[in-house]
Amino acid sequence: MKVSYTWLKDYLDINIAPEVLSDMLTAIGLEVEGMEEVESVPGGLKGLVVGHVKTCDQHPNADRLSLTTVDVGEEEDLQIVCGAPNVAAGQKVIVATVGTMLYPNSGEPFKIKKGKIRGEVSQGMICAEDEIGLGESHDGIMVLDEKTAIGMEASQYFDLESDVVFDIGLTPNRSDATCHLGVAKDVLAYLRVNENYSKDLKLPNTSELSKRDNEGVTIEVENEIACPRYAGVVIKNIKVGPSPDWLKKRLNAIDVRPINNVVDITNFVLHEMGQPLHAFDLKQIEGETIRVKTLEEGTPFVGLDEQERKLRANDLMICDANSKPLCMAGVFGGLGSGVTDQTTSIFLESAHFNASYVRTSSMKHNLRTDAAKVFEKGSDPSIVVDALHRAAQLIVELAGGEVASRVQDHYPKQIEKKQIEVDFNYINRLIGTDLSPEDIRRILEAMDMEILKEDEIGLLVAVPTNKSDVHRPADLVEEILRIYGLNNVPIPNTFKMSVNVAKNPDPRAVLNNCSDLLVGNGFFEMMAVSLTESRFFKDILPLPEEELVYVNNTSNVQLDVMRPNMLFSGLQAIAHNQNRQNPNLRLFEFGRSYRKIEEQFVEKQHLTLFMTGKKYDESWIEKESEVDYYDLKAMVNILLSRLGLSGLQEQQFSDERFAYGLSLGRGPQVFAEIGLVKSKLAKAMGIKNAVYYADFNWDLILRSIGKHKVHFTEISKYPRVRRDLALVVDNSVKFKDIVIIANKTAKKLLKNIRLFDVYSNEEQLGKGKKSYAISLVFEDVNKTLNDKEIDKIMNQLIGKYEKSLSALIRK
Repeated sequence: MKVSYTWLKDYLDINIAPEVLSDMLTAIGLEVEGMEEVESVPGGLKGLVVGHVKTCDQHPNADRLSLTTVDVGEEEDLQIVCGAPNVAAGQKVIVATVGTMLYPNSGEPFKIKKGKIRGEVSQGMICAEDEIGLGESHDGIMVLDEKTAIGMEASQYFDLESDVVFDIGLTPNRSDATCHLGVAKDVLAYLRVNENYSKDLKLPNTSELSKRDNEGVTIEVENEIACPRYAGVVIKNIKVGPSPDWLKKRLNAIDVRPINNVVDITNFVLHEMGQPLHAFDLKQIEGETIRVKTLEEGTPFVGLDEQERKLRANDLMICDANSKPLCMAGVFGGLGSGVTDQTTSIFLESAHFNASYVRTSSMKHNLRTDAAKVFEKGSDPSIVVDALHRAAQLIVELAGGEVASRVQDHYPKQIEKKQIEVDFNYINRLIGTDLSPEDIRRILEAMDMEILKEDEIGLLVAVPTNKSDVHRPADLVEEILRIYGLNNVPIPNTFKMSVNVAKNPDPRAVLNNCSDLLVGNGFFEMMAVSLTESRFFKDILPLPEEELVYVNNTSNVQLDVMRPNMLFSGLQAIAHNQNRQNPNLRLFEFGRSYRKIEEQFVEKQHLTLFMTGKKYDESWIEKESEVDYYDLKAMVNILLSRLGLSGLQEQQFSDERFAYGLSLGRGPQVFAEIGLVKSKLAKAMGIKNAVYYADFNWDLILRSIGKHKVHFTEISKYPRVRRDLALVVDNSVKFKDIVIIANKTAKKLLKNIRLFDVYSNEEQLGKGKKSYAISLVFEDVNKTLNDKEIDKIMNQLIGKYEKSLSALIRK
């Protein structure tokens, strides 16, 4: 939103530097995103002065040029060659002195230079109005009143204004600040509270129009929810023409293009008072009746841009007596019903439309007009008639109009001010201050908020109808804080917080947390039936018969046992998908297994993961590759880390389910088992691809994380140091062995150790040998480590690796 500083000063008697005002606007929630100096004439006529032509003779070398001497108030007169046919001695003229930049109406800007024209020196230029951007005429130079003072600056002679325009990023909740008066009221409140400003706003004249008995246009509002208030007046005998300069300047400053005096007045009042208006050509309103209503879906409407649009059933329209659409309410005018050069009588509309209706129509039809942007934030119903008075008076003054009817105001149910009750303690607790009741009252009154009731606890406040987004006590506190000033809120030296950990975490919350993590990493949740086929555990993966829990399932005799493990449920889902050309799968399932152990039914909760197929979809960036064991292990580690389970022991194990597998646990407690499903099991289920499977003991996990303690450490302000090391070791040496030695040797200084390369080449390394490339990251939370300290630790590590692992350090 554009706000003109000069325009603001029409209402506020202030002389604040634009930079200071910019900070003030931002402080009260009207963030200034940019400032621009605007001149009504390009260049501001800088370097142009009034001159007196003392002599004017024929140029000795050119028939159509004159050689003049001009007094511009300097010690010496200027000799200027002029080509204008009307130049003569004794005239007062506008002179562009050497070094002046000119901005003509046509062509590129250029600088006046001292030079020779047909052999004669020329020290400036006597100007026509189009050459300096003041008009279109090029018939000759401008001749001024003979009484004009010599040497007067042209900007002073033409009474040019220099303005500063603020570009404000208006947020959707600031319905009260969509206009210059709204911004001025906010600035006034800030000045009264923070700088003891005592003057009042200079408000525009909105007094009642002269009484008329004639009702004029009949108003019928059929949808009072969409249009709670609608007012209008008839004005006749107007003369449509250009607007006066002052009005053009106001609109040009905020990038609104002047059109004609009537349309410009409606735009002026919109940006002055925040009330959109619309002027209809009275002759185009059939039956002199206005109907505010919605029309049938698909009704054609031709807008001012000459494009036909199909209306929606919820588009609120301004129609005539025949229900012909004249205007999309609060959004866009219709072709043929607006003001033209031939218009002599108008019906001037001022209304309050429901924000949701306007917003929906504006967005659906992609018509983002200034009026729509005001209405969709929530216009002020209380100023509808005042704005109508203001615009009508200007039309009478500037377009010679005559008010020909009484002001009609259809307002069946008055919109009352919202009343909000708020406690003093609540205000101070939310802001973080200790404002006294007197300070709070003073701030509210500065914003024209009426205090209906007050006691020692709090206030009952009536909120002005222009603040459509203030509904709750918290909204009212925000208003108080804006004017009080965020910068005035003390910042505490300490920050206190508490970390609460439930002894028994909510199982559903943990499940949802893990589900979100898995889905975020490309997994899909599956939910299999707990019943399965006993043949799986007799022919494919034999289990003791007495452990199976049989069910008498008469509806499907094949599903005759409760599943003793989760494996075959996932394999069946994979086979089902692969048979339907969906081979690349990442699945997870929360479920239960059932067994009969020593005549007792044992029910366990599990989380299972399945990965098979390609790692990524086909792409020119990534080469095609299959998922592998390490992809599954990485996901398992991420999940366990999210659950707060760290430092688990890894142990290889053999199992009828896995070709190779790894268990993660603490002592006898096994939290998860992961590995490659045996190919014979996969093939038995009709699966050709390798399948990687993880089985979490969910019951044990829920019990363990309830005992998990939250630890936190301050972020170190000292830098970390990384060193790399390449070790040639026997094939039997595991990376885990390297990590154990590193942790024992470096102790608290070692923050991270990673394996980033494994190299095998018997010709270079020797038979039964391989090379591990590892990175070690060191950090001291109390100081910056130096090279000497790091070298000492590295030498100790190398010595341990050589002694314990018979490692050879590669250079």
